[in-house]
Amino acid sequence: MRKMDKMKEMDKMKEMDKMRKMDNIILIGMPGSGKSTSGILLAKSLGLSFMDTDLLIQQQEGMLLQDLADSAGFSGFIEIEEKIISQIQVSKCVISTGGSVVYGEKSMAHLKDIGIIVFLDVTFPEIMRRIQNISTRGIALKEGQSLENLYEERRPLYEKYADITVSGDGKTIEELVTEIAENLQK
Repeated sequence: MRKMDKMKEMDKMKEMDKMRKMDNIILIGMPGSGKSTSGILLAKSLGLSFMDTDLLIQQQEGMLLQDLADSAGFSGFIEIEEKIISQIQVSKCVISTGGSVVYGEKSMAHLKDIGIIVFLDVTFPEIMRRIQNISTRGIALKEGQSLENLYEERRPLYEKYADITVSGDGKTIEELVTEIAENLQK
C-alpha cells in the first residue's frame, strides 16, 4: 500500500473513531444539576435511548443508592460504581451519571472511550436551592463532608473530564436541553 493510501486509511479510521465517540452522550455534574431530567428529554429529542447509572447501580446491587452508600461507605461505594460503569456497553444512548462518577479514573476513561462527556455546570447556590433531600438522595459524601466541600472538591474533576461544558443556572430544562444539543453540533 502506498504511503498516501495508508494516510487516507488512517484518516478514515480516525474519523470513524470520532463518529463512534459521538454515539453516546454522557452527562456529568453535581447532584441537582439536572442530569437525569435533561437526559431523558435530550434522549427523546435526539431519538436516543436513555440510561441512568444511579438506577443501574441500584438494580445490580439490589438496594437503594442511599442504603448502598451507607452500608459500603464512601470508598466502597466508589468501587462498586466504578466496576458497574466500566462495564457499560451501549450505543446511541444518553447516559446520566451519578455525581461521584468522576472519582473513578477507570470509569471516566471508559466513558470517554464510548462517548462525548457533557458537564452540566451549576453554581453552588443553585445546587442548594434544588436539593432538598441530601440525607436520602444517595449522595456519596465522605464522613463529615458538607455539600459545599463536596462541590469544591468535585468541580475541578468535572472540568477535567468534560468535552463540553454547559451552564445550567437560570435555565429551564428545555433551554438546557437545547443548549446541549446545539453544543453537540459544533
